[in-house]
Amino acid sequence: MSTVNCQLSIVVPLFNERESLPELLVQLSAAMGEKELHALFQEPFAYEIIMVDDGSTDDSCSLIGGMIPSRPDLRLISFQRNFGKTAALSAGFMAATGDYVCTIDADLQDDPFAIKEMIKKLQEGYDLVSGWKQQRKDPLSKTIPSKLFNGVTRLFSGIAIHDFNCGLKVYRQEVTRRLELHGDMHRYIPVLAHWMGFRIAELPVNHHARKFGSTKYGTSRFFSGLLDFLSVLFITRYLRRPMHFFGMAGLASFVFGFLISLYLTLDKILLQRPVSNRPILFLGILLLILGVQLFSTGLLGEMLSTSSSRGSTFTVRETLNLTPGQAKQFNTTDKF
Repeated sequence: MSTVNCQLSIVVPLFNERESLPELLVQLSAAMGEKELHALFQEPFAYEIIMVDDGSTDDSCSLIGGMIPSRPDLRLISFQRNFGKTAALSAGFMAATGDYVCTIDADLQDDPFAIKEMIKKLQEGYDLVSGWKQQRKDPLSKTIPSKLFNGVTRLFSGIAIHDFNCGLKVYRQEVTRRLELHGDMHRYIPVLAHWMGFRIAELPVNHHARKFGSTKYGTSRFFSGLLDFLSVLFITRYLRRPMHFFGMAGLASFVFGFLISLYLTLDKILLQRPVSNRPILFLGILLLILGVQLFSTGLLGEMLSTSSSRGSTFTVRETLNLTPGQAKQFNTTDKF
């Protein structure tokens, strides 16, 4: 199938999912064959399935390679080793040619037939629609930490969705093109997209119990997820204004240190009480030094951010009445 006028790219990150792949492809083909889905597009509907093999050690890669001659809609990107889901999604986004991009996990837990409903929602004016596994078919060891993760992310990000890490999402291509992912930031894609000004929506989707194998994520993902959350929080709020983070923390530390020093000074002058060898003295000195260091760090951060910033601090949704050369400067795909 030609992808010259591809409307939908389906990105499937996978790692050791050989048993699930045949059934997954059958389900995707059936979902893509629905007339209701075709009716959502004005042009003849065309799609592609991009399998991103994240260094599988089973024969997942060879299985997909054997299917490609009879499946012109099938693509394969195979990593040299396991780089993680974020890297797999990034590679899939780079290869996607569709106007819309869908991501779905390869473990058969996501429902491909929900894609058409998510595209409908997207066409209401949203840029990213994330699935919500309301009735999640996973053990408590996954559901409880997931609820905690989603609650904390919702609280600090201000985005009112319930399932940030659902593998089933549909995007407009401009979103995937502008996302810059690293680490394990695939968990926070809605946060990053929201920060860039894209419109986010959520849609309940069916969730199935895992048929084959076991989850590829251990307890270590919670610690890495916490660190990535702090990174995302800093990137989305303070990357372009580091003084707001370090400066406020430094100012608070300096003020507390100053108040402690003032108290000790008045205590010495008015009550003639000794100051030396009092633990609170060392605390005050420590807070004063820490405050100056944090404030200096924020100032240096501001200077570096200003001098080394090459990208724009905004994203453009559309341009009107500009020449193609002018509009190109804003990295937008809208027609002029």
